[in-house]
Amino acid sequence: MWFSRLTKTLIWLAVAVMVVFGVMLGALAMKPDGTLEDLLAWLPKRQASFDRQGGSQILLEVDKDDLIKNRLETVRDDVRSLLRDARIGYTGLAGSGREVKVRISDPAQIDAAKTALRIFTDPVAGANPVEEIALDEPEPGLLKLTITDAGVKLRTSMALVRSMDVVKLRVSESGASEPIVQQQGDDQILVQVPGLRTPVRFKDILGRTGKLTFQMVDTSWPVQDALDNRPPRGSSVLYSQDDPPVPYLVEDRVVVSGDSIVDAKATYNSAMNEPVVSFNFDSKGTTRFAQATSQNVGKPFAMILDNQVLSAPVIREPILGGSGQISGNFTNESAKDLAVLLRSGPLPARLKIVEERTIAPGGGQN
Repeated sequence: MWFSRLTKTLIWLAVAVMVVFGVMLGALAMKPDGTLEDLLAWLPKRQASFDRQGGSQILLEVDKDDLIKNRLETVRDDVRSLLRDARIGYTGLAGSGREVKVRISDPAQIDAAKTALRIFTDPVAGANPVEEIALDEPEPGLLKLTITDAGVKLRTSMALVRSMDVVKLRVSESGASEPIVQQQGDDQILVQVPGLRTPVRFKDILGRTGKLTFQMVDTSWPVQDALDNRPPRGSSVLYSQDDPPVPYLVEDRVVVSGDSIVDAKATYNSAMNEPVVSFNFDSKGTTRFAQATSQNVGKPFAMILDNQVLSAPVIREPILGGSGQISGNFTNESAKDLAVLLRSGPLPARLKIVEERTIAPGGGQN
Protein backbone atom coordinates (compact mmCIF):
# COMPACT_ATOMS: atom_id res chain seq x y z
CA MET A 1 0.00 0.00 0.00
CA TRP A 2 1.31 3.47 -0.98
CA PHE A 3 1.37 6.35 1.56
CA SER A 4 2.12 9.98 0.89
CA ARG A 5 5.03 11.66 2.66
CA LEU A 6 2.58 13.58 4.86
CA THR A 7 0.76 10.38 5.84
CA LYS A 8 4.04 8.67 6.74
CA THR A 9 5.06 11.66 8.86
CA LEU A 10 1.74 11.58 10.72
CA ILE A 11 2.07 7.83 11.34
CA TRP A 12 5.55 8.21 12.82
CA LEU A 13 4.35 11.13 14.92
CA ALA A 14 1.50 9.01 16.29
CA VAL A 15 3.94 6.21 17.17
CA ALA A 16 6.21 8.67 18.98
CA VAL A 17 3.26 10.06 20.97
CA MET A 18 2.23 6.52 21.99
CA VAL A 19 5.75 5.73 23.20
CA VAL A 20 5.93 8.93 25.27
CA PHE A 21 2.45 8.25 26.64
CA GLY A 22 3.52 4.73 27.64
CA VAL A 23 6.51 6.10 29.54
CA MET A 24 4.23 8.59 31.29
CA LEU A 25 1.85 5.81 32.34
CA GLY A 26 4.75 3.83 33.76
CA ALA A 27 5.90 6.86 35.71
CA LEU A 28 2.36 7.49 36.90
CA ALA A 29 2.17 3.95 38.29
CA MET A 30 5.24 4.67 40.44
CA LYS A 31 4.29 8.29 41.27
CA PRO A 32 0.47 8.50 41.16
CA ASP A 33 0.24 11.94 42.77
CA GLY A 34 2.61 13.72 40.35
CA THR A 35 1.76 16.56 37.97
CA LEU A 36 2.31 16.33 34.22
CA GLU A 37 5.59 18.24 34.54
CA ASP A 38 6.66 15.93 37.36
CA LEU A 39 5.93 12.87 35.26
CA LEU A 40 7.84 14.10 32.23
CA ALA A 41 10.96 14.70 34.34
CA TRP A 42 10.49 11.86 36.83
CA LEU A 43 12.56 9.05 35.32
CA PRO A 44 15.76 10.97 34.48
CA LYS A 45 15.56 12.84 37.79
CA ARG A 46 15.30 9.58 39.72
CA GLN A 47 18.34 8.16 37.96
CA ALA A 48 20.26 11.43 38.41
CA SER A 49 19.40 11.40 42.11
CA PHE A 50 20.78 7.89 42.48
CA ASP A 51 23.94 8.74 40.52
CA ARG A 52 24.49 11.83 42.66
CA GLN A 53 23.75 10.34 46.10
CA GLY A 54 24.87 6.78 45.52
CA GLY A 55 23.13 4.05 47.50
CA SER A 56 22.25 0.37 47.28
CA GLN A 57 21.74 -1.50 44.04
CA ILE A 58 20.26 -5.00 44.12
CA LEU A 59 19.72 -7.29 41.14
CA LEU A 60 16.98 -9.88 41.68
CA GLU A 61 16.28 -12.94 39.54
CA VAL A 62 13.20 -15.16 39.34
CA ASP A 63 14.15 -18.52 40.87
CA LYS A 64 13.13 -20.90 38.07
CA ASP A 65 13.60 -23.98 40.26
CA ASP A 66 11.13 -22.58 42.79
CA LEU A 67 8.79 -21.56 39.98
CA ILE A 68 8.84 -25.06 38.50
CA LYS A 69 8.38 -26.65 41.93
CA ASN A 70 5.30 -24.53 42.62
CA ARG A 71 3.83 -25.24 39.20
CA LEU A 72 4.50 -28.96 39.58
CA GLU A 73 2.67 -29.04 42.92
CA THR A 74 -0.34 -27.35 41.33
CA VAL A 75 -0.34 -29.80 38.39
CA ARG A 76 -0.09 -32.78 40.76
CA ASP A 77 -3.04 -31.56 42.85
CA ASP A 78 -5.07 -30.87 39.71
CA VAL A 79 -4.34 -34.35 38.35
CA ARG A 80 -5.63 -35.85 41.60
CA SER A 81 -8.85 -33.82 41.39
CA LEU A 82 -9.45 -34.48 37.69
CA LEU A 83 -8.99 -38.25 37.98
CA ARG A 84 -11.16 -38.45 41.08
CA ASP A 85 -13.92 -36.41 39.41
CA ALA A 86 -13.75 -38.75 36.41
CA ARG A 87 -13.79 -41.79 38.76
CA ILE A 88 -10.57 -43.13 37.34
CA GLY A 89 -8.47 -45.31 39.65
CA TYR A 90 -4.77 -44.53 39.90
CA THR A 91 -1.64 -45.14 41.96
CA GLY A 92 1.82 -43.66 42.35
CA LEU A 93 0.92 -40.00 41.74
CA ALA A 94 4.15 -38.05 42.29
CA GLY A 95 6.16 -35.18 40.89
CA SER A 96 9.88 -34.56 40.53
CA GLY A 97 12.10 -32.40 38.34
CA ARG A 98 9.72 -31.17 35.65
CA GLU A 99 7.50 -34.26 35.59
CA VAL A 100 4.32 -35.54 37.20
CA LYS A 101 3.72 -39.26 36.82
CA VAL A 102 0.63 -41.30 37.56
CA ARG A 103 -0.22 -44.97 36.90
CA ILE A 104 -3.77 -45.75 35.78
CA SER A 105 -5.02 -48.87 37.57
CA ASP A 106 -7.44 -50.13 34.90
CA PRO A 107 -6.05 -50.40 31.34
CA ALA A 108 -9.57 -49.84 30.02
CA GLN A 109 -9.54 -46.34 31.56
CA ILE A 110 -6.29 -45.11 30.03
CA ASP A 111 -7.98 -43.28 27.15
CA ALA A 112 -10.47 -41.72 29.56
CA ALA A 113 -7.57 -40.57 31.74
CA LYS A 114 -5.82 -38.97 28.78
CA THR A 115 -9.04 -37.16 27.93
CA ALA A 116 -9.42 -35.92 31.51
CA LEU A 117 -5.83 -34.64 31.52
CA ARG A 118 -5.98 -33.04 28.09
CA ILE A 119 -6.64 -29.68 29.72
CA PHE A 120 -2.92 -29.52 30.54
CA THR A 121 -1.80 -30.01 26.92
CA ASP A 122 -4.11 -27.43 25.35
CA PRO A 123 -1.95 -24.54 24.07
CA VAL A 124 -1.98 -21.45 26.27
CA ALA A 125 -3.88 -18.79 24.34
CA GLY A 126 -2.12 -15.70 23.08
CA ALA A 127 -0.53 -14.18 20.00
CA ASN A 128 1.81 -17.19 19.87
CA PRO A 129 0.10 -20.16 21.59
CA VAL A 130 2.47 -22.16 23.79
CA GLU A 131 2.37 -25.85 24.69
CA GLU A 132 3.21 -25.51 28.37
CA ILE A 133 2.87 -29.20 29.27
CA ALA A 134 3.36 -32.36 27.20
CA LEU A 135 1.57 -35.64 27.94
CA ASP A 136 2.95 -39.02 26.94
CA GLU A 137 2.80 -42.70 27.95
CA PRO A 138 6.37 -44.03 28.35
CA GLU A 139 5.03 -47.48 29.26
CA PRO A 140 1.53 -49.02 29.26
CA GLY A 141 -0.62 -47.41 31.93
CA LEU A 142 1.98 -44.87 33.05
CA LEU A 143 1.10 -41.29 32.13
CA LYS A 144 3.71 -38.53 32.31
CA LEU A 145 3.10 -34.79 32.25
CA THR A 146 6.24 -32.74 31.51
CA ILE A 147 6.66 -28.97 31.72
CA THR A 148 8.28 -27.92 28.43
CA ASP A 149 11.07 -25.38 27.91
CA ALA A 150 8.49 -23.10 26.31
CA GLY A 151 6.31 -23.62 29.37
CA VAL A 152 9.11 -22.60 31.73
CA LYS A 153 9.74 -19.50 29.63
CA LEU A 154 6.05 -18.62 29.67
CA ARG A 155 5.72 -19.07 33.44
CA THR A 156 8.91 -17.06 34.02
CA SER A 157 7.56 -14.20 31.94
CA MET A 158 4.25 -14.26 33.83
CA ALA A 159 6.07 -14.44 37.17
CA LEU A 160 8.29 -11.48 36.26
CA VAL A 161 5.29 -9.26 35.50
CA ARG A 162 3.66 -10.11 38.83
CA SER A 163 6.97 -9.84 40.71
CA MET A 164 7.57 -6.34 39.34
CA ASP A 165 4.24 -5.21 40.82
CA VAL A 166 5.00 -6.82 44.19
CA VAL A 167 8.55 -5.43 44.36
CA LYS A 168 7.34 -1.90 43.52
CA LEU A 169 4.79 -2.07 46.34
CA ARG A 170 7.28 -3.45 48.84
CA VAL A 171 9.92 -0.88 47.94
CA SER A 172 7.51 2.06 48.10
CA GLU A 173 6.00 0.94 51.43
CA SER A 174 9.26 0.04 53.16
CA GLY A 175 10.32 3.67 53.55
CA ALA A 176 12.78 3.83 50.65
CA SER A 177 13.30 7.35 49.25
CA GLU A 178 12.87 7.78 45.46
CA PRO A 179 13.56 4.12 44.57
CA ILE A 180 14.06 2.92 40.99
CA VAL A 181 12.64 -0.47 39.94
CA GLN A 182 13.39 -1.67 36.40
CA GLN A 183 13.09 -4.93 34.48
CA GLN A 184 16.39 -6.41 33.30
CA GLY A 185 16.21 -8.99 30.53
CA ASP A 186 13.67 -11.82 30.69
CA ASP A 187 13.93 -12.79 34.36
CA GLN A 188 15.60 -10.06 36.42
CA ILE A 189 14.62 -6.92 38.33
CA LEU A 190 17.03 -4.10 39.17
CA VAL A 191 16.29 -2.12 42.36
CA GLN A 192 18.20 1.07 43.17
CA VAL A 193 17.65 2.99 46.42
CA PRO A 194 19.42 6.38 46.69
CA GLY A 195 21.24 7.03 49.95
CA LEU A 196 20.76 3.51 51.39
CA ARG A 197 24.00 2.12 52.82
CA THR A 198 22.85 -0.83 54.97
CA PRO A 199 20.28 -2.82 52.96
CA VAL A 200 20.01 -5.88 55.27
CA ARG A 201 16.36 -5.31 56.26
CA PHE A 202 15.55 -4.14 52.75
CA LYS A 203 16.98 -7.34 51.21
CA ASP A 204 14.97 -9.47 53.62
CA ILE A 205 11.72 -7.82 52.52
CA LEU A 206 12.52 -8.30 48.82
CA GLY A 207 13.82 -11.85 49.20
CA ARG A 208 10.82 -13.32 51.03
CA THR A 209 8.05 -14.97 49.05
CA GLY A 210 5.47 -13.70 51.53
CA LYS A 211 3.05 -16.64 51.21
CA LEU A 212 0.75 -16.64 54.24
CA THR A 213 -1.70 -19.46 54.98
CA PHE A 214 -4.05 -20.38 57.80
CA GLN A 215 -4.16 -24.14 58.44
CA MET A 216 -5.48 -26.33 61.22
CA VAL A 217 -3.04 -28.03 63.60
CA ASP A 218 -3.41 -31.84 63.46
CA THR A 219 -4.07 -32.92 67.06
CA SER A 220 -4.92 -36.53 66.18
CA TRP A 221 -1.27 -37.57 66.16
CA PRO A 222 1.56 -36.67 68.57
CA VAL A 223 4.07 -34.47 66.77
CA GLN A 224 6.95 -36.53 68.18
CA ASP A 225 5.52 -39.68 66.58
CA ALA A 226 5.34 -37.84 63.28
CA LEU A 227 9.01 -36.87 63.67
CA ASP A 228 10.14 -40.38 64.69
CA ASN A 229 8.16 -42.17 62.00
CA ARG A 230 6.29 -40.26 59.34
CA PRO A 231 3.41 -37.76 59.41
CA PRO A 232 -0.09 -39.14 58.80
CA ARG A 233 -1.45 -38.71 55.32
CA GLY A 234 -2.66 -35.16 54.69
CA SER A 235 -0.43 -33.53 57.31
CA SER A 236 3.15 -32.26 57.49
CA VAL A 237 5.61 -31.23 60.17
CA LEU A 238 6.47 -27.51 60.07
CA TYR A 239 8.68 -25.52 62.42
CA SER A 240 8.30 -22.17 64.12
CA GLN A 241 10.71 -19.25 63.81
CA ASP A 242 11.76 -19.65 67.46
CA ASP A 243 15.28 -20.49 68.56
CA PRO A 244 15.30 -23.45 68.87
CA PRO A 245 12.47 -24.08 66.36
CA VAL A 246 9.31 -25.74 67.71
CA PRO A 247 7.76 -28.50 65.54
CA TYR A 248 4.03 -28.55 64.71
CA LEU A 249 2.00 -31.19 62.94
CA VAL A 250 -0.15 -29.18 60.51
CA GLU A 251 -2.92 -30.27 58.16
CA ASP A 252 -1.96 -29.68 54.52
CA ARG A 253 -5.39 -28.27 53.69
CA VAL A 254 -5.35 -24.48 53.55
CA VAL A 255 -8.32 -22.89 55.32
CA VAL A 256 -7.65 -19.36 54.05
CA SER A 257 -4.67 -17.97 52.15
CA GLY A 258 -3.04 -14.56 52.37
CA ASP A 259 -4.53 -13.73 48.97
CA SER A 260 -7.78 -12.99 50.84
CA ILE A 261 -6.14 -10.31 53.00
CA VAL A 262 -7.10 -6.81 51.84
CA ASP A 263 -5.27 -4.78 54.47
CA ALA A 264 -2.62 -5.27 57.13
CA LYS A 265 -0.82 -2.96 59.54
CA ALA A 266 1.53 -3.19 62.49
CA THR A 267 -0.17 -2.38 65.78
CA TYR A 268 0.40 -2.97 69.49
CA ASN A 269 -1.57 -5.38 71.65
CA SER A 270 -1.56 -3.91 75.15
CA ALA A 271 -3.05 -7.06 76.69
CA MET A 272 -0.23 -9.20 75.32
CA ASN A 273 2.28 -6.36 75.70
CA GLU A 274 3.82 -6.97 72.28
CA PRO A 275 3.69 -5.76 68.66
CA VAL A 276 1.24 -7.62 66.42
CA VAL A 277 -0.01 -7.41 62.85
CA SER A 278 -3.72 -6.66 62.39
CA PHE A 279 -5.40 -7.74 59.15
CA ASN A 280 -8.75 -7.77 57.36
CA PHE A 281 -10.11 -10.42 55.00
CA ASP A 282 -12.16 -9.90 51.84
CA SER A 283 -15.69 -11.33 51.75
CA LYS A 284 -14.56 -14.77 50.59
CA GLY A 285 -11.86 -15.00 53.26
CA THR A 286 -14.27 -13.76 55.93
CA THR A 287 -16.79 -16.50 55.07
CA ARG A 288 -14.21 -19.30 54.98
CA PHE A 289 -12.51 -18.18 58.19
CA ALA A 290 -15.86 -17.88 59.97
CA GLN A 291 -16.83 -21.41 58.91
CA ALA A 292 -13.48 -22.89 59.96
CA THR A 293 -13.38 -21.20 63.36
CA SER A 294 -17.04 -22.06 64.05
CA GLN A 295 -16.40 -25.74 63.36
CA ASN A 296 -13.14 -25.97 65.32
CA VAL A 297 -13.68 -24.14 68.61
CA GLY A 298 -11.17 -25.40 71.16
CA LYS A 299 -8.66 -26.53 68.53
CA PRO A 300 -5.40 -24.77 67.54
CA PHE A 301 -4.81 -23.35 64.08
CA ALA A 302 -1.49 -22.29 62.60
CA MET A 303 -0.58 -19.03 60.90
CA ILE A 304 2.18 -19.97 58.46
CA LEU A 305 4.49 -17.66 56.52
CA ASP A 306 6.74 -19.25 53.88
CA ASN A 307 6.42 -22.70 55.53
CA GLN A 308 7.30 -21.39 59.00
CA VAL A 309 4.75 -21.27 61.82
CA LEU A 310 4.33 -17.72 63.13
CA SER A 311 1.93 -18.75 65.88
CA ALA A 312 -0.64 -21.47 66.64
CA PRO A 313 -3.36 -20.07 68.92
CA VAL A 314 -6.37 -22.03 70.13
CA ILE A 315 -9.72 -20.96 68.69
CA ARG A 316 -11.66 -19.71 71.73
CA GLU A 317 -14.78 -18.69 69.82
CA PRO A 318 -15.93 -18.28 66.21
CA ILE A 319 -14.21 -15.38 64.45
CA LEU A 320 -16.95 -13.85 62.34
CA GLY A 321 -15.90 -10.26 61.71
CA GLY A 322 -13.30 -10.85 59.01
CA SER A 323 -10.41 -9.40 60.98
CA GLY A 324 -7.73 -10.72 63.28
CA GLN A 325 -4.22 -10.37 64.63
CA ILE A 326 -0.99 -12.25 64.04
CA SER A 327 1.46 -12.53 66.91
CA GLY A 328 4.85 -14.15 66.90
CA ASN A 329 7.42 -12.49 69.15
CA PHE A 330 7.66 -9.55 66.76
CA THR A 331 9.74 -6.44 67.21
CA ASN A 332 8.24 -3.17 66.01
CA GLU A 333 10.37 -3.43 62.87
CA SER A 334 9.55 -7.06 62.05
CA ALA A 335 5.82 -6.39 62.57
CA LYS A 336 6.02 -3.51 60.08
CA ASP A 337 7.90 -5.72 57.60
CA LEU A 338 5.27 -8.47 57.84
CA ALA A 339 2.51 -5.92 57.27
CA VAL A 340 4.32 -4.75 54.13
CA LEU A 341 4.59 -8.35 52.89
CA LEU A 342 0.88 -8.97 53.43
CA ARG A 343 -0.23 -5.72 51.78
CA SER A 344 1.92 -6.33 48.71
CA GLY A 345 0.80 -9.95 48.37
CA PRO A 346 2.96 -13.04 47.77
CA LEU A 347 5.53 -13.40 45.03
CA PRO A 348 4.73 -16.12 42.45
CA ALA A 349 8.23 -17.53 43.04
CA ARG A 350 11.24 -16.74 45.17
CA LEU A 351 13.52 -13.94 43.97
CA LYS A 352 17.24 -14.65 44.26
CA ILE A 353 19.69 -11.85 44.94
CA VAL A 354 22.28 -12.38 42.21
CA GLU A 355 24.16 -9.12 42.65
CA GLU A 356 24.44 -6.48 45.32
CA ARG A 357 26.42 -3.26 45.13
CA THR A 358 26.88 -0.17 47.23
CA ILE A 359 27.37 2.79 44.92
CA ALA A 360 29.32 5.73 46.31
CA PRO A 361 28.15 9.29 45.59
CA GLY A 362 29.13 10.17 42.05
CA GLY A 363 28.89 6.60 40.76
CA GLY A 364 31.88 4.84 42.32
CA GLN A 365 31.45 1.32 43.68
CA ASN A 366 32.23 0.29 47.25
